[in-house]
Amino acid sequence: MTAKDIISISKLPGNVSSAEKVEWDMPVFNVLSRLLESKDRRLSVMEDGEEVGIIDRDSLLEGLGRLIAPRDDCSLITIECAPQDYSAGVIAHAVEDSDAHLVDLFSTPAENGKIRVTLRVSHSDPTAAVRSLERYDYEVVEAHSSGDSLQSMEIATERLLSLQALMNV
Repeated sequence: MTAKDIISISKLPGNVSSAEKVEWDMPVFNVLSRLLESKDRRLSVMEDGEEVGIIDRDSLLEGLGRLIAPRDDCSLITIECAPQDYSAGVIAHAVEDSDAHLVDLFSTPAENGKIRVTLRVSHSDPTAAVRSLERYDYEVVEAHSSGDSLQSMEIATERLLSLQALMNV
């Protein structure tokens, strides 16, 4: 996903010359940091020297929301590990050893100096994947089955609201 994919549809280009400029093909993760650093929380998206639109916090939040496609057949698992033990490949292998597929993987620093990794796996019951991750010496902090969809939606909503609060700083 690039800057052009998250342009605010509700705002047309023009009269944002004071906004910081980014190229249309900038990756969304770079756009996020640039948007947080910009004074007016807007970025002007440029393509071949022409302004094609703007990105504001609402359009970025909508774009990030599209990255996380809803699926009813998945479970959420949160693990923690020391930074030197973090390996996306090993984590994926541990999940696949339980005959599941890794759908999403998000990592963030935890307060205790560890890395917190949230996984979405392609099984409605996370038990086998949890056991496999524990065999690989990952500390499982939370696990929610697809039957916990209301709780999963609450977690997703809480995280999106936290992101929005961070963007308002």
